[in-house]
Amino acid sequence: MINQIKEFPNKNCPVCGSKQLKIFFEMMNFPTLCNILWQSQDAARNCPKGNIQLAFCPICSFITNLAFEPALLDYSQSYDSSLHYSPFFKEYAHSLATRLIKRHNLYNKDIIEIGCGRGYFLLLLCKLGNNRGVGFDPSCTVQKNIDLQNQVKFIQDYYSEKYRNYQCDFIVCRHVLEHIPNPKEFLKTIRDVIGNRINAHVFFEMPNALQTFRRLFVWDIIYDHCSYFTPVSLSLIFSLSGFSVRELTEVYEGQFLCIDAIPDSQGTLNSINNQNEEVKKISFDIESFIKKYRIKVEKFRRKLHQFEEQGKRVVLWSAGSKGVTFLNTFKNSNIEYVVDINPNKQGMYIPGTGQKIVPPDFLKKYKPDVIIIMNPIYKNEIQELVNKLGLIAKSIYV
Repeated sequence: MINQIKEFPNKNCPVCGSKQLKIFFEMMNFPTLCNILWQSQDAARNCPKGNIQLAFCPICSFITNLAFEPALLDYSQSYDSSLHYSPFFKEYAHSLATRLIKRHNLYNKDIIEIGCGRGYFLLLLCKLGNNRGVGFDPSCTVQKNIDLQNQVKFIQDYYSEKYRNYQCDFIVCRHVLEHIPNPKEFLKTIRDVIGNRINAHVFFEMPNALQTFRRLFVWDIIYDHCSYFTPVSLSLIFSLSGFSVRELTEVYEGQFLCIDAIPDSQGTLNSINNQNEEVKKISFDIESFIKKYRIKVEKFRRKLHQFEEQGKRVVLWSAGSKGVTFLNTFKNSNIEYVVDINPNKQGMYIPGTGQKIVPPDFLKKYKPDVIIIMNPIYKNEIQELVNKLGLIAKSIYV
């Protein structure tokens, strides 16, 4: 970490082009991909690592990792960020799909999903609306023995101009834009492919940077998130890329941003001047972030040390990105195991620190004293599982 905000004049803001980027936060030697897990502890501890050097744009409030190196990432089929094993998330995804179908009249239409992962959401859209879908993702696995085989196609590749022959009525892209170092260029590619089909809607979902830096969800800072969007910067980048924003909302208890847009033949720009007050508020959040971050980290450092002195068994719940960041922040903690309900992660090891990932049933034998829950949004379903297992462990929310 750095002690003060400092200017970085040699690189322009990827959104608004400003030369006023200011570095405010650093983390060195962190795993480059949180959602690629490892089959051995040694391999996990020796996983590829990179540096995080976050810079804030005081003009549009966009945040970027200046130390990001795309070559360090490999979104292979071992990459798995699936959340639909959670009943809470599954309900959210179903509700979102239903809302999109009704709002955009997605019945018997053609849909493209960019960054479809394992295809869960695209299949949901096609099933509920009898639509046809094409999903693009280098990490997607070929779906076999699924419903809608004649309606859905998966392409193991990044979406680009070479796929412009795949025309559609609706483009959905969820939790992808934050992984792209030049997001405006990416959006302009999509706008160019859409061409004159001005009725083709696009829908994007991504983490809400206000949650990370204003509300201190600090465990959301990961290497493969090189772009952090606030509502201001998200609206601006779509306007600058040839879209007209129809709706921008905070969902999932404020953790996600959703934006609904259509092509704008005039290239209308939503003036940043109308957002100056909000940008000033975000600038203050960034200026005070380091101090608040240190306080939060020190609080948990003391807590983990106390548990160790008391001989308490501590487990962490969630092998996702939040859990990986937490464990790599406290590399010398006495946490031996991480619980995850995703069966594809169980038996694997956490990148950077090497904790083994176990199913919830493992806890019946291990009998932890403390369970650290990385995302409080899942607290009810986790507590229900804990109760079913007959555990009396204390739950802590970070």
